[in-house]
Amino acid sequence: MHPLAEKVLARDMRGTARACRLADDRTGDYLTVLKDLFPHTGRAWTIGVTGNPGAGKSTLTDRLIAVFRKQGKRVAVVAIDPTSPFSGGAILGDRIRMQAHFSDPEVFIRSLATRGALGGLSRSAADVIRVLDAWGADVILVETVGVGQDELEITRTADTTLVVMAPGLGDDVQAIKAGLLECADVFAVNKADREGADAAVRDLELMIALGGEVVRAGVHSRGHAAGTLDIQKQVVRHDAHKWVPPVARTVSTRDEGVAALVTQLEAHHTWLTGTEAGAARRFERLREAMRTQLREALLDAAMGELGRALDEAAQAVAHRQTDPYTAAERLVTAFRGR
Repeated sequence: MHPLAEKVLARDMRGTARACRLADDRTGDYLTVLKDLFPHTGRAWTIGVTGNPGAGKSTLTDRLIAVFRKQGKRVAVVAIDPTSPFSGGAILGDRIRMQAHFSDPEVFIRSLATRGALGGLSRSAADVIRVLDAWGADVILVETVGVGQDELEITRTADTTLVVMAPGLGDDVQAIKAGLLECADVFAVNKADREGADAAVRDLELMIALGGEVVRAGVHSRGHAAGTLDIQKQVVRHDAHKWVPPVARTVSTRDEGVAALVTQLEAHHTWLTGTEAGAARRFERLREAMRTQLREALLDAAMGELGRALDEAAQAVAHRQTDPYTAAERLVTAFRGR
């Protein structure tokens, strides 16, 4: 076994940090380390924390760490920060809000830069998560970059996806748009002490109701809203085998509602590990992870083998000597023949 892998399994903090750095940089014999660690992974519960910028993901993550530590669980955090497309640098400042846990030997916080990767995660996030899983983390919190409506990479990495919303980030039309909101296992309306929190919860509940069958419609409203249906009084029935995302209210700066949120997260984990539908969901996630791994391996191999041919194909397309579709087909044929 690789000496660095042995240090990770021995829960050596410096060795684990070095392994995370190696996996993030993808240099040296990082693959050997990851291969040695993989048989010791699969025990951690990975929670993805995603949502719009400014929703309070970092502060809420800090509060989640505190709750899990009170339960005696070892916690790891992977905080993703955006890389500047101009300077190439990243502040890596999300962990600033987690300073209260820096001295806790049972908490490991690792910041990663996106390095141009899209989808809210960095390319190496999955590998770093496996290192921390082998380190012995019971819970791994993965805080994504502030995302928009369709950054769904976290769903292919995390067991449970927590989508953090905040009042004032959009109207009811935004709430029913496909994409980010549909990937949530649990919703948290953070900053719930602000004006508009009730409307945000109502809009999310409306979106969730669209996925079920209306058993009894709500009564017609009166007064200023005459002629409209009161959706809060309608009864909606969902598939018994389907997980229905709950909506929690939190004020993370005052530690309000966080314990109830953790209870809802744990309920999803129980469903995920104790039902056939949950097992099917876990297998599909692993299958998608394998597709991603294969795609990256094929791309790296093709770029390494076809570097000059790729440049020549780009020149041919630029001079309109061929079209990009034919050029790509020729590159694939050349790569297969090697």
